[in-house]
Amino acid sequence: MEVYEKVVRHIKENDRLFEFTEAEILEVSQGRVKLKMKVKEKHLNGVGVCQGGVIFTFADLAFAIASNSYGKVALALQSQISFMKPARLNDVLVADAEEVTRTKRTALYRIKVYKEDDEETIAFCTGLAYVTDSTYDF
Repeated sequence: MEVYEKVVRHIKENDRLFEFTEAEILEVSQGRVKLKMKVKEKHLNGVGVCQGGVIFTFADLAFAIASNSYGKVALALQSQISFMKPARLNDVLVADAEEVTRTKRTALYRIKVYKEDDEETIAFCTGLAYVTDSTYDF
């Protein structure tokens, strides 16, 4: 089993928000991941669209998997999100996180959240991670 596959298993088993979003893994490799989730009633805000925090959490899960995929613990230093369109009940969203650059101590990622059916962009996020010396104990 590849290191990034072990990281995915660890995050799925230990990150409680993974369960809340009900995210599924579509693809994963070092520095890259695609996740999928369906917008459900529990994800809606008071005006009937997917709550921004849910979309940010979904993007952040993709960021976490991509930045930790080398087996070294990476923690967010900064993250920013721009919401382009609302997501609605039963929309299936994809979060596509890809590494832009990685050094010994930092790594930068861009995460696009879009609708699976027509690839309409819902949100765009960037994330800067601090890469620690700690490794996962699988």
